[in-house]
Amino acid sequence: MVDYDKFTVYPGILDHVETVMIRRGIKGHMRYEHIDSLHDALRRALNLTSIKLIESGGGNPVAAAREQWNDSTNTLAIAPGVIVAYGRNERSNEVLAENGIDVISIEASELVRGRGGPRCMTMPLNRDPLK
Repeated sequence: MVDYDKFTVYPGILDHVETVMIRRGIKGHMRYEHIDSLHDALRRALNLTSIKLIESGGGNPVAAAREQWNDSTNTLAIAPGVIVAYGRNERSNEVLAENGIDVISIEASELVRGRGGPRCMTMPLNRDPLK
């Protein structure tokens, strides 16, 4: 999640991910509902009329695969619409910026070797609740 209604996604998973909404039902029983797509599951979970999935690599399958290896979707949102991302994921960062996201690019050639991105290598941050 990079903004209130925007998400980064590796396009290679979109046709292969199974989405299930789990809710508390009557008397504490859980209700399970299969949702047709990740897009619809996220939209419904957030109770929004629309959301945007921003594909890593900008729709180019070669760029998406290369940049996914470099954690292009593993970004850290420090505020709605403001993220920290690896600079080496140039096409994905361009696409995020084209979609109104302020990308703070960091050079991290050694960090990426640990197989984690800015979000995975960050302790929880405290910030004011969203309104």
